Parts: sequence; structure tokens; C-alpha cells
Amino acid sequence: MESLLTLPVANGAIIRILQITDTHLFAGEDEALLGVNTYRSYCAVLDAVEAERHHYDLVVATGDLAQDHSLEAYQHFARGITRLPAPCVWLPGNHDYQPAMVKALADGGISPSKHVLLGDQWQLVLLDSQVFGVPHGELSDYQLEWLEKALDSQPERYTLLLLHHHPFASGCIWLDQHSLRNAHMLAATLARFPRVTTLLCGHIHQELDVDWQGRRVLASPSTCVQFKPHCTNFTIDSVGPGWRYLDLQPDGTLSTEVHRLSGDEYLPDTDSEGY
Repeated sequence: MESLLTLPVANGAIIRILQITDTHLFAGEDEALLGVNTYRSYCAVLDAVEAERHHYDLVVATGDLAQDHSLEAYQHFARGITRLPAPCVWLPGNHDYQPAMVKALADGGISPSKHVLLGDQWQLVLLDSQVFGVPHGELSDYQLEWLEKALDSQPERYTLLLLHHHPFASGCIWLDQHSLRNAHMLAATLARFPRVTTLLCGHIHQELDVDWQGRRVLASPSTCVQFKPHCTNFTIDSVGPGWRYLDLQPDGTLSTEVHRLSGDEYLPDTDSEGY
């Protein structure tokens, strides 16, 4: 079993999660992705989160933290995220290079745990859907077996399940080529676990809230470039970087809201044709 992180929460309290995703950082602080300086937009998101002064119990980072596989990019991420008052857990995306990722985040004091117990009612399970070198995702037999064991070990808890790749059709044909290839196997694994109520993804750089196999699936904005919904071909959106809060209620329900940076300082080059 993966290492377990236990966070005490007052009995009956609402548990707030902050999601940060798809930061796409580089080794250099002046490098840009599709016209957006990803380091500065990441820092601006963290500044905005701090300015909101909301309480949250945990930060989750759902992949594509680096764009260039560099150790320095993950060091930038770690230095930023440790400004926040809550612990952080993470999972890899298709752009991530796990040898550098694991080292830099561990050196930065960020937990490698992929199973988090929150108070007495909730748990988070973080999956690795990366297939190195390709944009689509797939869950290995090991990941599916580990998921089943983790859920069996805490059968009374409500579960928020995290992975980078979306297991459903997003409505963007070009993005759906890069979805979770074996989503049917994930659905089969989850079939006897009705308390897995919600799945949370990164990857698609847009806000979505959909039903998949009777479960709620959320996807969230990137801290840099956004992809326009419902497009056949690669299309950049002209909305600002964002982040998501999730409130886990003691009765197993979940409420959530997305926040974005205001202004046009971090808007991309909409004429870009890919990355």
C-alpha cells in the first residue's frame, strides 16, 4: 500500500480542498507557454489564493506541474506551494518527469502520499494515469489493484478520487484523443464502491462538472493557459487562469467553486496552433 497521510479534522466539520493544476512550469522564470509566462501566472494564482484568506485543509496538485522535465521547474512549484498554510499532495500528468518530480517535491518537504484520510468521514485517493511519452492516460493493473485495496481498507468513508486524465468525453474532439484509455476498467473497479462519489481531474485546462457512470466528475482550469470547450481542433480560450475549492460535507455531499484571476495580464496567444 502507498504511504498513508492522516489529517485530523474536527468531528462534523466541512473539509475544504484547494486544487491547483497544470502549472506547466519551466526551469527558467521567463519562459512562456502559448504566450503565457507560466511561472508568473502560477505566482499570481498563489498571490490571489493568499489574498482570499480562505481556510483550507489540504492542497491537491493534479499533474502537469512541469513543461520541460527539469528539476528546477519542480523546485519552482515546491517553493510556491509551501507558501500556503496547508499540506500538499500531488500526482503526475502526461508532461511530468517523475524522477525529477519525486526528488524535487520530496526535497521541498511535500508529501508523496497517495492516500489521505480526512477526519472520520472522507478520504482522498490519488492515481497515476501517466503513460510516459504520450499524451493519453491509462491506469496500470497495479494502480487498479491498489485502488481496490485502498477502498476496501476504508469501506465506510466517502471518497474523492483524483487522477490527471479525464475518463469521459469532454466535448473537445482533439482533447478526447488524450483521455483515459481504459476508463471502462476504472468503472469496473469502482462498481462496488458507491461511496466514491466524485472524481477530480486536471489535464483539459477547462472547467467541467459532468456525470460519468453515475458519479460526479470535475475538471478544472489551469494556472496558465485555458483550452476552449466544445472544439473539434486545438483552440485556446481567452479566459484567465484559475483554481478550484471543494467543500466535503460530513454527509458525503460536495460543493465546489472555481475562481479565476481577473484582468488580461495572463491571456494567451490565441493564434497558437499547438504545443
